[in-house]
Amino acid sequence: MDAQQLREAFVKFFEERGHAHIDSASLIPENDPTVLFTTAGMHPLVPYLLGEKHPMGKRLVDYQKCIRTGDIDDVGDASHLTFFEMLGNWSLGDYFKKESIGFSFDFLTNVLGFKKEQLAVTAFAGEDGIPKDEETAEIWRSHGLKDDQIFFYGRADNWWGPAGVTGPCGPDTEIFYDNGQPKCGPDCGPSCHCGKYTEIWNNVFMQYNKDKDGKYTPLAQKNVDTGMGLERVCRILQNVPSVYESTIFQPIISKISEICGKPYEEPYIKDFRIVADHIRAATFILADGVVPAKVGQGYILRRLIRRASRNMSKLGYDGLFMQKIAEVVVDEFGDAYPELVRNKDSIYSSLTAEEEKFQKTLTKGLRKFDEMVTENGDSKVMKGELVFRLFDTYGFPIELTAELAKERGLEVDMKDFEARFKEHQDKSRMDSNQTFKGGLADHSVETTKLHTATHLLHAALRKVVDPNIRQKGSNITAERLRFDFNFDRKLTPEELQKINKFVNDAIKQDIPVVCKEMTKEEAKASGAIGVFDSKYGEIVKVYVIGDIDSELCGGPHVSHTGELEGFKILKEESSAAGVRRIKAVVGKF
Repeated sequence: MDAQQLREAFVKFFEERGHAHIDSASLIPENDPTVLFTTAGMHPLVPYLLGEKHPMGKRLVDYQKCIRTGDIDDVGDASHLTFFEMLGNWSLGDYFKKESIGFSFDFLTNVLGFKKEQLAVTAFAGEDGIPKDEETAEIWRSHGLKDDQIFFYGRADNWWGPAGVTGPCGPDTEIFYDNGQPKCGPDCGPSCHCGKYTEIWNNVFMQYNKDKDGKYTPLAQKNVDTGMGLERVCRILQNVPSVYESTIFQPIISKISEICGKPYEEPYIKDFRIVADHIRAATFILADGVVPAKVGQGYILRRLIRRASRNMSKLGYDGLFMQKIAEVVVDEFGDAYPELVRNKDSIYSSLTAEEEKFQKTLTKGLRKFDEMVTENGDSKVMKGELVFRLFDTYGFPIELTAELAKERGLEVDMKDFEARFKEHQDKSRMDSNQTFKGGLADHSVETTKLHTATHLLHAALRKVVDPNIRQKGSNITAERLRFDFNFDRKLTPEELQKINKFVNDAIKQDIPVVCKEMTKEEAKASGAIGVFDSKYGEIVKVYVIGDIDSELCGGPHVSHTGELEGFKILKEESSAAGVRRIKAVVGKF
């Protein structure tokens, strides 16, 4: 079974059981400052897991594109990926543990053909006054799993949430594939990393609410959130040693081999994998409107492109190549993700432009290397600080630095470099893998006000500056909003003043903020603004603020604009080429 067949089988299975198929959300989280990218299938659904009504109903199914950046430097082994897909099904206050586990078991055994003896599962062992989840274990036993296939673990392994400090949370049950190899010891189980067990599905049961005092109480609306890793399941079904040998990656691997003239075998395998993963991820990120930049999502994109370029050089190829690989990605994934096809021209041009820019960066880096050799003085060991500066500031590969140093009769202080690199890596992981703390995740009064303020700001920009302005990104914390929009020059003081006045006038009028549910076609006909093709389902929510703004959105919003009290722009600046950024606050001024 290939990836598209797996996607289709999963969606069909759950549609037959009353689930509405929703489209994959963007890789760029909507108004959530806590992560750079959509990191899991549940991420776009947080408002609905927290109680908002979803326009498509209580049972949902999808395949969601995800990016996780904390392990970029580990990509190249058999398991790590930057971009991956998550198959998911949800119950929003409908069915719970019995039905969820039954659906999973049925799909794995009757659709995918796993034998029940090949499965192992985990359940919550009990902690912090919450009892052991014997209910989940008993449900698994009812499907024929034996006690030696059921493992109990604590909070670190079998508990989800809450999304913030407080909120919905609960135990989960993880489903693993047991490849049949002997146990590595008496304590061998799914938490062991010996290779016997591979996690394929996680069912989260949100049944408690944690309050600010740390107390857990049962939820009135109990939810189920599941996620199955498409790449992992494909690898197992196709019986190949890693996902890179599966049909997901083989067309990309073949194109890389054709370009560089090297076979996909040692000592080149790691470089092949890095190029394949990074260009696939970069192609998807570009399709969602991100451009290479010095910060945020744009920095991650730039890093992926440059790392792919460096590893292609290690394969002996220094020409332009990324568009050729991106074309394969578009061909292979375009049916499932039509935004790739729709935006392919901008994807290709952005990749090529960044490639050319990095080649100039390498030339500059070589000059900087010469300067640093002089700065290093008579020492035969290049200081780790200098080497790391070359790597971090100029994107200069450490391997190339070491080779050049050797040619000059110098050594590189790798111990110092690696210590600095580890510090940098730990910070990157921390920045990239933050847990939910704000934005949509907490539905606080402050973030709700700021969310509505972004709609008013968006309307003001279209009215005062240019009707063609559209949102390019949004980031909300409890303290301020940050709004990115397409525009190719700095706003004038007069324009900023008019924007401020427009928003504050709307606040003074205390206009009702009305949520309307309608079809995509009805929303288009009404003049609502939004990305209609891939971000929302067939039934959408449109938030209407009088005759000022009508926009597709998942919420949350205030009920009247007067709740914002006031609006003030703090800063207007460049975000990226052709993209400007405004930071603003609400409250009494």
